[in-house]
Amino acid sequence: MPWLILLFAGLLEVGWAVGLKYTDGFSRPLPTILTVAAMLASIALLGLAMKELPLGTAYAIWTGIGAVGTVLAGILLFGEALSPLRLCSVLLIVAGLVGLKLAS
Repeated sequence: MPWLILLFAGLLEVGWAVGLKYTDGFSRPLPTILTVAAMLASIALLGLAMKELPLGTAYAIWTGIGAVGTVLAGILLFGEALSPLRLCSVLLIVAGLVGLKLAS
C-alpha cells in the first residue's frame, strides 16, 4: 500500500508542477487554488508513504515520478521538444527509479 500511496503522491506532484504553468504567477484564482491543493495533497501522501518506506527511496521516487511526468506533460501539453538526448535522459531517470524499487 505505501508504494501505491507514493505513486499517487508523485502523480499529484506532476499535477501541481503543470498547474504552476496555468496560475500565471499565482494571479489566476482557480488554477492557483487547485495547484496549492495538489501541493498539499502530494506532500501529505508522501509523508504517509514514508511511514513505511525508507526516506531516501521514497523521496527519490517521488521526485523521479514528478520529473518524468512533468517532462512528458510538457511534451504533450505544451509542445516541448522531444530530442533523442532528452528521451535518453528520461529513460535514465526511469531506470534509476526501477533500481530503487528493486533495492527496497
